[in-house]
Amino acid sequence: MSKISLVISDVDGTLVTRDKRLTPRAIAAVERLHANGIAFSICSSRPPFGMRMLVEPLRLSLPFGGYNAGAIVEPDLTVVEHKLIPPDAVREAVAIFRAHRIDCWVFVGNQWLIANPDGSHVEHEIHTIQTPPTVVPAFSEAHFAAVGKIVGPSDDHDLVARVTELIQQALTGRASAARSQPYYCDVIPPGIDKGRLVEVLAERVGAPRSEILVLGDMENDLEMFRKAGFAVAMGNATDAVKSAAQATTLSNEEDGFAAAIDRYVFGGQAP
Repeated sequence: MSKISLVISDVDGTLVTRDKRLTPRAIAAVERLHANGIAFSICSSRPPFGMRMLVEPLRLSLPFGGYNAGAIVEPDLTVVEHKLIPPDAVREAVAIFRAHRIDCWVFVGNQWLIANPDGSHVEHEIHTIQTPPTVVPAFSEAHFAAVGKIVGPSDDHDLVARVTELIQQALTGRASAARSQPYYCDVIPPGIDKGRLVEVLAERVGAPRSEILVLGDMENDLEMFRKAGFAVAMGNATDAVKSAAQATTLSNEEDGFAAAIDRYVFGGQAP
């Protein structure tokens, strides 16, 4: 391994466990990065406000990415840059989700809007981002004007994969669609992906590509992989993600993040 000066990690399925906990080993691994002068940040499909609970335990000091880097914010949530989905693309994506009987969610500013409070994964998302949704009778044109992300949740994973591909084809050039979890289809602004945060932070800290290590588990992490010098897939990652990485670590239930930091940043040397 060459020298690493910047580490960027995905959150769900990578940095935290299935029940959304930061383990003591994960916190200690990030603390070890700080102690050795290695820059660290995170990027997630979550809204930025859905990561506020990670700022203090990880001592984040650099900007981090929400909405798959569609929104990049400072640790105090001051906006560095924020892209929106064009209203016509929002309208069409919502219609496609409806046609496939998926109750989608719309994220507008610091609000998470839903039309069906009993829909798939609503309770799960409340636990994840520690924020309740705002229930609306229906999504309006006013909502469509300022959307940062749309999510289509379903426990039918094959359906999520099909709809993701359908939206990606239908909205080419107007929005991007990718799965952030097997049960989530994320729709974000065009030309936006997690690779954008790699670019922003590389410039901020002066890190060449060869000194950037990233970690992830899903297809929406692949652009982050392409912009880094070394990519680590989690043991729970999809086969497509594993094949795109330079290494695979243990799963997020086995402290794979911490194991990867120990092995690929510090060469397996004990703290």
